[in-house]
Amino acid sequence: MIKGKEPIKLQIPSKLGFEKIAAGCAVSIATDMQFFPSKIDDLKTAVTEACLNAIEHGNKMNQNVHVVITMTPCEEAMVVEVWDNGEERYDYQSDPDIKQKINGENRPRGWGLFLIQNLMDEVEIKYVPKKGNVIRMVMYLKPPASSFQ
Repeated sequence: MIKGKEPIKLQIPSKLGFEKIAAGCAVSIATDMQFFPSKIDDLKTAVTEACLNAIEHGNKMNQNVHVVITMTPCEEAMVVEVWDNGEERYDYQSDPDIKQKINGENRPRGWGLFLIQNLMDEVEIKYVPKKGNVIRMVMYLKPPASSFQ
């Protein structure tokens, strides 16, 4: 279990564009924690994607419903949780065809979770009845001991 300092909690409306506020906050915290610039870029992308998923899929763009983001700086890592108020999400990873028809063309969709899982050191996604979906992401200051990065 990662022990953290006081968490920073944000609440943003489910409106596209507000994910940038969460990403900016994550960048600021990671910079203060002295993450490598490339890790900061990865964190920014992962937080942005998680917020976009919460806005679009969890809260269905309902601006009256908020996305709650908690960022906890720890000695060895940063822990980010992104909550929406949605029902249990469709499992994009089990879908062999992640293309979605948009304006009559097949365009790739569903890459957000793939990016998050490949940019962060740990990712857990779960549904909590009566609370919604949460994606918990961890990025370590240094690569885990088992990593050869």
